[in-house]
Amino acid sequence: MSFHEVRFPADLSFGALGGPERRTDVVQLTSGHEERNSPWAHSRRRFDAGLGLRKLDDIETILAFFEARRGQLYGFRWKDWSDYRSCKPSGTVSAGDQVIAYGDGVSRSFQLVKNYRSGGTSYQRPIKKPVAGTVKAAVQDVEMLEGVHFAVDVTTGLLTFESAPMVGAEVSAGYEFDVPVRFDADRINVSVASFNAGQAPDVPVVEVRV
Repeated sequence: MSFHEVRFPADLSFGALGGPERRTDVVQLTSGHEERNSPWAHSRRRFDAGLGLRKLDDIETILAFFEARRGQLYGFRWKDWSDYRSCKPSGTVSAGDQVIAYGDGVSRSFQLVKNYRSGGTSYQRPIKKPVAGTVKAAVQDVEMLEGVHFAVDVTTGLLTFESAPMVGAEVSAGYEFDVPVRFDADRINVSVASFNAGQAPDVPVVEVRV
């Protein structure tokens, strides 16, 4: 797909409004009961980048970024300030943050994931855009060294070890990550008069599957 490995200016995504969405089909039965089904295996995030603009210079920056992406044509990286680490927002990334797989003695490559748990239910989110230089990994709680014991593809989130972890070995990782998104419109309406009066333009972005 058409994707630029460049991050939307993080200082402008700070303050943006947005979060995850899901699609659920609800069928009302004649009995009054419901049947619910979701065609999406994974949630999708939406944001409004316009709410992060604070100065007129910010408008110039976002217009240049929009034009370079050709509107909706090319995807890009987005920092979701509410959820961009493998650990809690107040924590520090460590190699044991997320269990991503268990070794089978053969496989050397594993997809980075983040696990969301509540009660007895969990959801595993694939992480496709880790931030370079932030990824840590461990096997059976023994931390490995990037470039020595493992390599990470920051465009796909694929972690590859030099040697396959032994059968049953817990493979864990910690990282910072971006969300792959695109602009959700081919037009940005900007009024300098409105901006000076405190009204930010609408600049919608939406997560894309990569």
